Parts: sequence; structure tokens; C-alpha cells
Amino acid sequence: MNNEISMALAGNPNAGKTTLFNYLTGARQHVGNYPGITVDHKVGYMQHGGAKLSITDLPGTYSLTAYSMEEIVARDHLTEEKPQAVINIVDASNLQRNLYLTCQLLELGVPMVIALNMIDVAEDRGMTVQAEKLQELLGVPVVGIIARSGKGVDELMKVALEVAAEPTPQPMAKISYGEDLDATLQQMMAVISDKSFLTSTTPPLFTAIKYLEDDEQILAKGRQADATVAAELEETAAQLSRHTQQTLDVYPESILADQRYGFIKSLLRQGVISHRYESDRLYTSDKIDMILTNRLLGPVIMLAVLFGVYQFTFSWSEVPVIWLENVFGWLGTIIDSALDDGLLKSMLISGVIDGVGGVLGFVPLIMFMFFSIAILEDTGYLARVAYMMDRLFRIFGLHGSSVMPFIVSGGIAGGCAVPGVMATRTLRSPKERMATLLTVPFMNCGAKLPVLALLIGAFFSEDKARYMFIFTLISWVVALLAARLFRATVLKGTSTPFVMELPPYRLPTLRGLLIHTWERTWQYIKKAGTVILGISILLWALMTFPGLPEQKAASFEAERVQLQTASTENATENLNALERRQKEEELRYSLAGRFGTFLEPVTSLAGFDWKTNIALVGGFAAKEVIVSTLGTAYSMGDIDVEEAEPLGKKLKEDKNWNKNVAIAALLFIMFYAPCFVTVVCIARESSWKWASFSIIFNTVFAFVLAVTVFQVGSALS
Repeated sequence: MNNEISMALAGNPNAGKTTLFNYLTGARQHVGNYPGITVDHKVGYMQHGGAKLSITDLPGTYSLTAYSMEEIVARDHLTEEKPQAVINIVDASNLQRNLYLTCQLLELGVPMVIALNMIDVAEDRGMTVQAEKLQELLGVPVVGIIARSGKGVDELMKVALEVAAEPTPQPMAKISYGEDLDATLQQMMAVISDKSFLTSTTPPLFTAIKYLEDDEQILAKGRQADATVAAELEETAAQLSRHTQQTLDVYPESILADQRYGFIKSLLRQGVISHRYESDRLYTSDKIDMILTNRLLGPVIMLAVLFGVYQFTFSWSEVPVIWLENVFGWLGTIIDSALDDGLLKSMLISGVIDGVGGVLGFVPLIMFMFFSIAILEDTGYLARVAYMMDRLFRIFGLHGSSVMPFIVSGGIAGGCAVPGVMATRTLRSPKERMATLLTVPFMNCGAKLPVLALLIGAFFSEDKARYMFIFTLISWVVALLAARLFRATVLKGTSTPFVMELPPYRLPTLRGLLIHTWERTWQYIKKAGTVILGISILLWALMTFPGLPEQKAASFEAERVQLQTASTENATENLNALERRQKEEELRYSLAGRFGTFLEPVTSLAGFDWKTNIALVGGFAAKEVIVSTLGTAYSMGDIDVEEAEPLGKKLKEDKNWNKNVAIAALLFIMFYAPCFVTVVCIARESSWKWASFSIIFNTVFAFVLAVTVFQVGSALS
């Protein structure tokens, strides 16, 4: 490991940073187009020119100012891990925005090479970027590349290795911040250098600038390192702040930002960019956006796309789902014939095959769903969805940045509430962040999809896509209404402004789509084979032990002997009926059955019987467990495995289930307490007080909604 050369990839969101990382390392990391999805950096390895490289993919960030978790993670890695070379990925078609981060990297003094990415997009827009001129003006190497195709990447890595081997630091950007700021920076840099204050992690210029920006993280580190020097620098910064407010009515931070953009503009005017077309030319992406993000037409198209996703998913996955059901049925038959009756056979068939198999049976549906979402994400359309939803979110007291946590949590389909909760870190308003954090679990995450697919397929098989579409819209409506309630009561406050960059539309590659689809599907399969398997076996045990009381068991045995000795025409049929009654009684007297029966007087208001209660309680651990538990509970009474019916058919034929119960159950499952992992994540991001609030509020609300729907539906029918 000591011979490895460490490199880091830095850049704005949408600049192609993770695309380059995947191209270099072969890592199967999803390309996220939005700040907030990937918070932790990723590491990959490659060989180039005989050297072994470790490459860290830092979170996408617009600056090194610690406003968000992405910026903190990226900056901490650069200052503490000190990679030997930093590849700064810059979008050639959006230089003015992207070079702002470049200025800060130059201030930080990292050994850097600029990867001028998407030069093909810039050319399509009629722009020619002179890499040599930009290199001359910045004083750092600049290499033009196309990360998606790999064009120029070999040259980039060759230059990066040269930068990593260079023992002397590269020159810093010569940016003038104005007479007042420059003089103060020189004064502060002298103090920092003389006292060796934080110089082990950041150069004096960068530290001084962070004090002028009132960077809380740097201020805290400074006080810890040397309280006396820190107090002196803070007072110097405060004096300058008072001066700029009195004379210019601005804070030093604003002047620093303005001067950086001024520096960038002067660069671009010195022959870095030339245009073939008129400056007001509409790019292809802009023309498409005139239709797709139109105030009236855009939402209609969005709903049509969402419905199309469900139509495609259900129609294409129907046959593979049936195949998998047959496979698990075949496995059950083999085990049934190979093993004698007993606990092992019961556990394998009812606990493993009917439990986990019920979850794995939906793998084709999950796969087609993720494939559809990958297309929307990789083309850039999901960013347009976020842009359009911003106007709606403001009505309900949320920030535009709240859109992505909702989508990540399953707002379109699939997803997971855990990264959705973590994505709220990008919201700067604590109250908007908390309102978003508490409502993202209402989205239909990937764990809920099998349950929705099971019940919709069983009771609304005539039009599955339409009902899935309706229940998705219901999840959005409920989440937004809950957010409005929170913002009007416990989380009062004004909304903050929202600015979002729309990436250009791109044609996704088949390889990329397959990687993204398999990555998410494999996570689902892995969860079914580990967490769900463990919970299924545990629940099987709870549904098996302690068994019938001796008196009850003796009564069944006496009845069995009586039927066996009787020479009636329906003896076999009567024995099978007795066997089913005994197994159901054994389930009812088990620990899980007793608990489900204990809850039944209350849950019957929503139409839930004791078997359903067992599954819903298991869903507190993970929502996929609901399917596996129902599969186990409804297979415990099976006499002949070969003639066992699919779970959906069993529910449809059960006297305790009907359409009203199914709708009530769907709504309850969609909105009751988040799964255990999500609850822990909410606690880490806020506190256990809010995590407990989420469990109680969501469960009470979901139950009241389920009771209302069931009672009204029963009265009308």
C-alpha cells in the first residue's frame, strides 16, 4: 500500500466526476446528479503506466465553504488526507460556474490538474475552449477529455502522475480581493505563518480567507489549536467586517465571492472561449426544456412519464414473476419430498422458501422499475422533475432542495428512505430540513413495492399500473399535507430561496443503465438473503412455538383417531380439514399468534385479522418482511406443498380479506412507522425525540386513515 499514489477527483455536481471515476476504476458507483445523494467519498484502484493508483471520488460540491456536508467531506479529505494529485473535473460548457471551485482549490494550494470535461457538449453549443490558454493563465495543467467515452483520459492520467511526482507545490492563483481585503489577508497570513497556526493542514492564505468568510469549522479548529492566535485572527476579521459594512454595506464573504467571479470573467475574456454562434442561441437542452418544464404542459408530461414507468414495469415483469413463483414452488416440492415431517422441514418451507421466496419473487418487478428510473435519472429528466416540483413544494412550506430527498426516498418509484433522510443535509434551514426529514418516509420506497405489488396484483389485477400510479400520487399528497401541518405548527418559519442547476440532457449508455439497475437490484437481493432471511426464520419460530396446549393437542389427536377408524366416504378430505384446523390453531397459540390476537380487537376496526397483525408488526423491522411473514403465516396450514397456491391467490380467497381490507392495508403500510434502519438514521440526523415522534405520529395517522377508509368502504359496499 505504501507504493500507491493517492489521487482525488473533485468537481461540481453534473460535471462528470463520478463518470470519470467509474471509467478509471471500473467501480459500480451510481452516478448521482444532485448534491445530497452521495455524502461519503468512494475509493477505487487502477494501474496506469506501471503505477498503482488509489482514486477517491469526492462528493460533488460547488465550493469549499462549509455550508453543506458535501463541502465539509470534500474539504476535510483534501486538507487532512493530502492526496498527491487532485483531478479537478470542470464542465467545459459551463466554465464560469465550474471555475469558482477551481479558484478555491488554487487558494488551497493542492497539486492539481484540470480535466476539461464535456468538450463535445461545448462544441455542440458553438463554443471552443482553448485548454492551452486556460493552462497558461491559471498556471496549472489543463487536459480536454470526454469522460463518457474515455477520450483524452490517458493523457489526463499521464499529466496527473507528473503532478503527483512534482515535489514542489504549484503556484497559487493570483486573485486580488480589493485593497482592504488584500491588506488584511497579508496581515493575517503573517500571524499565521509566524505562529505556524493550522499550517499542517491548510496554507496561510486559505486559513486567512476562511476567517474572513467566518467559516465555523475552521474557527472551531483554530480555537482548539491555539485560542490566543484564534482570538487575534477573529478580531482582525471582525474589524474588517465592520469596516466593509460601514463603507460598502456588504460582508467580506460577498466581496471574496464577487472578486473570484471577476477573476474568472477576466480569464474567459482573454481568449479562453470563442463562440461560433450568436450569444442568445438556444441550446438543444433549452429547446427541450421549453416543453418539458412548461408551467402547464410540464406536469402533465411528468404524470404521463410516471404512469408509463408503471405500465412498462408491470407488463414486462409479469411473466418473469410467474417463472420465479414456479421455481420457488418447485423448491418447496423437492424439500417436501426429501425430508420427513418436522421442525426442519417446516422452517425450510414456511420460513425460508415461502418467506424469503415471497420477497425474491418480486425481483423482476424491482429490476424493471430500477431500469426505468435509471433512464430518467441518467438522461437528466429527474432534475427537471425537481425543478417543476419546487413551485408546488413552496405552497406546502418546503424548500426546493426537499424535492431530491423525496425522489431519492421513492417519490417516483423504488428508492430508500435512508439516503433520502441523509440527503436533507443539504437544506440550510433547520426547520425546512426537519419537515423534509419527517415526511420522506411517506414515499413508496423499494421495500414497500413488493407489498404494494402483492396486494394490488391480488385485488386489482385488472389494471395494476393505474392503481400503482394512484397510490404513488396518494403518497405525495399525504407527505406534502403532513409537511404543511408540521410547518404550520411545530416547525413554523419562512421558506428560503432555491436555485438549482439543470444538467444538459444526455443519452444514457446501455452499460451504464445495466450497471445502475443491477447495483440496486443486487442490494435488494442481498437484503432478502441476509436481513429478511434472519427475520423470516425468527418470525417462523415465533409462529411455531410454544405449540398447542396439551389439552387442545389431545383433543385434535382424539378427533384424528376417530376419523381414521371411521370408514366414511370423505375420510381423507375430513382428515385434511382437521389438519388445516390444527395448524391454524397452532399458529394462533404461538407467541406471534397470541400477540396478533391480542391486537385484533383494535386492528379489526381497520379490517386487519390476527395473521395480518403479525406481518404488520414484523414490518417495523423492514417493510419487505410483511410479504415474507404473510407468506409464512398463510403457508403454515398447507397440507400438500405441490398444490399450494401463490400468496396473492390465498389472500384473495381468504374470508378475512377483500378490496376494502386491501386498500386499508395498503394505506397503513405506506404511512405507518418507518423501518428500523430509517428510524436510527432520523435519530442520527436529528435526535431520538424526533425519531420517536416519527414512529408515533406516522403509526397513529396511518391507523386512523386505514380505519376511516375501511369503515367508509364497508358502509358503502
